[in-house]
Amino acid sequence: MGEIRVTFLGSGDAFSAKGGHQAAYLVDGDGSFLFDCGSSALTAMKAYGIDAGRIDTVLISHLHGDHFAGLPYLFLEYTYEQCRSRPLTIAGPPGTEERVRRLFAVVYKELAARPSPYALRFIELEPGTATEIDGLHVDPFRVPHQEKEISLGLVVTLEGRRIFYSGDTGWSEELVVRSQGTDLFICECCYYETRVEYHLDYPRLRENRHRFGCKRMILTHLGREVHAHREDVEIELAHDGLVVEL
Repeated sequence: MGEIRVTFLGSGDAFSAKGGHQAAYLVDGDGSFLFDCGSSALTAMKAYGIDAGRIDTVLISHLHGDHFAGLPYLFLEYTYEQCRSRPLTIAGPPGTEERVRRLFAVVYKELAARPSPYALRFIELEPGTATEIDGLHVDPFRVPHQEKEISLGLVVTLEGRRIFYSGDTGWSEELVVRSQGTDLFICECCYYETRVEYHLDYPRLRENRHRFGCKRMILTHLGREVHAHREDVEIELAHDGLVVEL
């Protein structure tokens, strides 16, 4: 098995607590893909000297801006700076193509109206239906975050390793089930004192830590409450620029 490297480009929440970049996690193996592409994804890549041109696939967990609003800037990069020619695949919940294209047209209207110099392929991920995407085995499932639109947790298998990304989610027993046998669990943790049904808090994760069957668990999407209690947190916390090798 080859080496898998995961770079935490953004570990912050939607409010960029403590100046953290928004959600984006680069996975490098035989190819390269992103879990989510928050608005600061390209900024983070350039800050860490990462070539954005090596990305083949972007997996979107849900259609909130701090998870997909960085895509127009990738398109801009690939048109003028990288001069991309090979295809780019974007996979996400139902409605992803329409929302991404609409966002691109709002941000860069004239560019979005022109033919793209590279093929842009969209794949709709249906909860409970595993699929093969660019050499990745992607197993999406629905998590409790939005009332009407679909938010996904994603388990990706590549080169014999399994990475579980929670996306944004409230508590669900499915998190325990899906974590079993995974090499890395990238888990959101917005809150410490606050408990809501659509995000996770540290005390609940601490209470259930022994039940998660992952080799390594890293908390991300960190809000101001978590930052204020960093010294009290016993589960590994992410930070922007963190690199994990599997």
